[in-house]
Amino acid sequence: MKVVLFCGGYGMRMRNSPVDDIPKPMQMVGPRPLIWHVMRYYAHFGHKDFVLCLGYGAAHIKNYFLTYQESISNDFVIRNGQVDLLHSDISDWSITFVDTGLESAIGERLRRVRSHVADDELFLANYADVLTDAPLDVMIDSFGDSGAAASMMIVPPQSSFHCVDIGDDGHVSGITPVSELDIWENGGFFVLSQEVFDHLPEGGDLVADACGALVKQNRLYGYKHLGFWKPADTFKERAELDARYRSGDRPWMVWENAPAPQR
Repeated sequence: MKVVLFCGGYGMRMRNSPVDDIPKPMQMVGPRPLIWHVMRYYAHFGHKDFVLCLGYGAAHIKNYFLTYQESISNDFVIRNGQVDLLHSDISDWSITFVDTGLESAIGERLRRVRSHVADDELFLANYADVLTDAPLDVMIDSFGDSGAAASMMIVPPQSSFHCVDIGDDGHVSGITPVSELDIWENGGFFVLSQEVFDHLPEGGDLVADACGALVKQNRLYGYKHLGFWKPADTFKERAELDARYRSGDRPWMVWENAPAPQR
């Protein structure tokens, strides 16, 4: 199953300065960028055919894979000046690089790679900046059983803020942590059918337009995940992931401690 990764946005909250053109998916977690961790997750479940929707900072992503160094994350042996890798990350991956525009919305980026997934009844999609330990095989099977046209992983609210109930007279009648509310957030992991393109207008958005239209038809499925889920929208969140990596607390790296699912 192909995996479409949206990695062309500006990522303003991750930029050091106005001249910093490193795209958010290329921010580092340990010795590898975010996008590598996302792709490695999908590859663990057997999905190794990637379509990258490029835009801002595209050269950084292209150059990273054009000059990819397997030795950074794999053991190897040097004999007579020759390097023999004991393991490999990406040797069996297929990666398609597509320029989808600097200003394009997520839905428009998806429209522009439609021809690359046209032969797939179902395909996967992701924002390329969110890490999780969710069982992808279970997520896909649940979607298949649902009869829906699209699925998004949903997670409990991550905010540490509080919601306040207040009357017209200004008196507060209740304070509730957002994390305790019976609401869910879009987790950024999608399973999509070709039907999603029927609801994507030119310049449109995947969630607001396509998913919104499918909600009205009762054709959108939400997969609830209560395990590890962490975005990297800000420097603070990226730094937290990097600290966890360096401490050995890496729940998203499901390939380290579990055999690949048999499908």
